[in-house]
Amino acid sequence: MKQTKRISVPVMIVSLLLAVLVTFMTTYTLLREQAAAELRQGYLDSANAAGQGGQVEAGGNEKLETIDSVFRYYYYHDIDDEKINEYILRGYVAGTGDKYGAYFTPEEYELLTADNNGEMQGIGVNVIYNTDYGLIEVISVMPDSPALEAGVQPGDLITYVGEEKESVAELGYNMAVNKMQGKAGTTAVFTVVRGKDYSETVEFSIVRGYVTEVTVLSHMCETDDTVGIIKITGFDMKTPEQFKAAVAELCAAGAKSLVFDVRYNPGGDLNSITDILDYLLPEGPIIRMVDRAGNEESIDSKPSELVMPMAVLANESTASAAELFTSALKDYKKAIFVGQTTYGKGSMQSILRLNDGSAIKLTTKMYFPPFSESYEGIGIVPDLEVAMDESLADKNIYKITDEEDTQLQAAIAWLRENAY
Repeated sequence: MKQTKRISVPVMIVSLLLAVLVTFMTTYTLLREQAAAELRQGYLDSANAAGQGGQVEAGGNEKLETIDSVFRYYYYHDIDDEKINEYILRGYVAGTGDKYGAYFTPEEYELLTADNNGEMQGIGVNVIYNTDYGLIEVISVMPDSPALEAGVQPGDLITYVGEEKESVAELGYNMAVNKMQGKAGTTAVFTVVRGKDYSETVEFSIVRGYVTEVTVLSHMCETDDTVGIIKITGFDMKTPEQFKAAVAELCAAGAKSLVFDVRYNPGGDLNSITDILDYLLPEGPIIRMVDRAGNEESIDSKPSELVMPMAVLANESTASAAELFTSALKDYKKAIFVGQTTYGKGSMQSILRLNDGSAIKLTTKMYFPPFSESYEGIGIVPDLEVAMDESLADKNIYKITDEEDTQLQAAIAWLRENAY
């Protein structure tokens, strides 16, 4: 169930970074191979000399060695060296101050790259938390997925998970979702209720597989049959194909204008967003990127463009590539932006794979919209600021009807008045 373009970094920088990490890890590894007794004795001598019950002045790697020695001598439980190594690396990344930086174990990196490629392991459903019942609700079933083949349906409420039938209401949403997830080849066991009064109970035992993630959902507006609505939940390598198919389908159904919904969209892959914007925009810049040395590069769109009235819905949880999508359409005056000021992430991260299959993510560049200034730390201000009705505050965005959606209705009203 249910980042950016891989920007090349000069080999020298990569090598230097890896050298730093290797040096750091080598120091830690060597300390385990050195005479621990000498370290312990050094600690005890220092503690006795200080007369402070064990306080020691040590800096840099010496302090790490001292701490390691003390734990290995006094700690009651066994020490997991692999976990310590992992936390050292995570701590190093955190210590740089890069709030978007991260260290990924080989397993985490494998899942990350599969997700970025639009491929995921699981049964193939999108779910939300149903606040009325405190259960997991299936909002969509992915095409060609194990869930679709097994008969899982949108609207199903998942009540129990696992072979022991643990209650979702008692476990809590996050814990229950974790139990639903797993690698291809393993089995997901769960129970759902369905029907008008949820009186029908269905039990499932589904072998997880590889499925293509659906990041684009579309439909003709319920209150105006001339408006097509396209919701983009994220940008991965499969999103452009799904997006273009959605546009074609809506236009064939009679859509005269389009509303793009990127509310709660956290961003995603640079290749994905530039492909989509190239499809929508006329010839010109899509994105400008600047590295720490001040070197600038840009990606431009080709002359062809989609010509029809458009609007974008975005909010404070719209970030990164989704903000670029919003800002680029706004810069070219291709669409009106309706909603609330966006999150404000205008930095680009690169993911570098290490020799053991693990990887690090770090901020390597700042990026800018086609013509406007950076929105890093500021966000994008809407052309038409509209808040969601307070009465919908506790309602999941996927459960709000088109008629209830005040931001959508404001966008449609603007399109009617200005686009025809």
